[in-house]
Amino acid sequence: MRVVIVTESFPPDVNGVAHCTLQTARHLAARGHEPLVIAPATAGATTTSRSSSPPYPGTSGGTDLFASAAPCPVVRVPSLPLPGYSQVRVALPSRRLTAALIAHRAELVHLAGPFVLGVRGMAAAARLGLPTVAVYQTDLAGYARTYLGAGESTAWRRMRAVHSAADRTLAPSTAAVRDLTDHGVERVRLWPRGVDTVRFRPALRDEALRRRLAPGGEKLVGYVGRLAPEKHVELLAGACGLPGVRVVVVGDGPSGSSLRAALPGAVFLGRRTGDDLARIVASLDMFVHTGPYETFCQTVQEAMASGLPVVAPAAGGPLDLVDHGRTGLLVPPHDTDAVRAAVGALVADPALAAAYGRTGRAMVEGRTWEAVGDQLLGHYDEVLRDRPAVAA
Repeated sequence: MRVVIVTESFPPDVNGVAHCTLQTARHLAARGHEPLVIAPATAGATTTSRSSSPPYPGTSGGTDLFASAAPCPVVRVPSLPLPGYSQVRVALPSRRLTAALIAHRAELVHLAGPFVLGVRGMAAAARLGLPTVAVYQTDLAGYARTYLGAGESTAWRRMRAVHSAADRTLAPSTAAVRDLTDHGVERVRLWPRGVDTVRFRPALRDEALRRRLAPGGEKLVGYVGRLAPEKHVELLAGACGLPGVRVVVVGDGPSGSSLRAALPGAVFLGRRTGDDLARIVASLDMFVHTGPYETFCQTVQEAMASGLPVVAPAAGGPLDLVDHGRTGLLVPPHDTDAVRAAVGALVADPALAAAYGRTGRAMVEGRTWEAVGDQLLGHYDEVLRDRPAVAA
């Protein structure tokens, strides 16, 4: 099958869309298919390549993005950095997209988190009569609320337009499926995310690292992810004040400086990736996620694979991942006191915390990228059966 993946982000970008897109391309190639990726250009990127750079480790949860090279050709279209958030690049109009679809002789177009480049990919696919599968990955309405204080309805109008035009939309969690259907999107199916349970595992717990991070023997409470307003990492402030607790923050982003002031006593490790990050996560005593706008939340799943109890907001993707009272605790979104109380409860009961961690590890052991990749191929097959084949 000749598949073109049009994505808003791709490595060396470090985020959930980039990571999932890479894993999708890898799985297609491993199963004998012929993927092509079209993505915004990064600084210094070539127009088309497999990978002219060293391996790019890391996701929002730190998985190694390039074992040695990209698994397929990558076409880069011109882009500009998003004002105020240079890590995010926005694709500019370009003829390369349609030309790449034609040159690759695409049979199906996969739109990863479509919003700017993905909308153009949808239009090009429609002109060429190609079937499309759109993957919903980012709560853009939540981002509009965070950054603009308005614009949710505009964001949903744009998302509804592109996803309604797709032959099928894949959503990563039951909450995301519900949001899409509630906003009038049809043909929505659930497609979750995989996790690397070989890389993220309890055996990587490093006592020497723990002593460096908590020389007084404190319990290590960690957050991993972007340091950006929509993540609401400042909700860890209450946990910073708990006796015998050391908060560890891994990641970078525009909120870094303000969070250092808001979280007294916390250790900021910056961006960590690959095996280094997996070792850090396994060395924590619990994992706390604070963002209420996650359509999935890969870092929660990687923490569970590392054998950690999880505290997360009762919203979005974590509702599927965290079994409240069995693998961790769900708390009301935006509630600093609730986060503090949940962390305090797990610190006070190490046996309960350890039991949550063991159960969480057991729950994710079968959620491999191979398994979810095969589910994706099943969705492709169903869509193709409903559309006439495109002549070569």
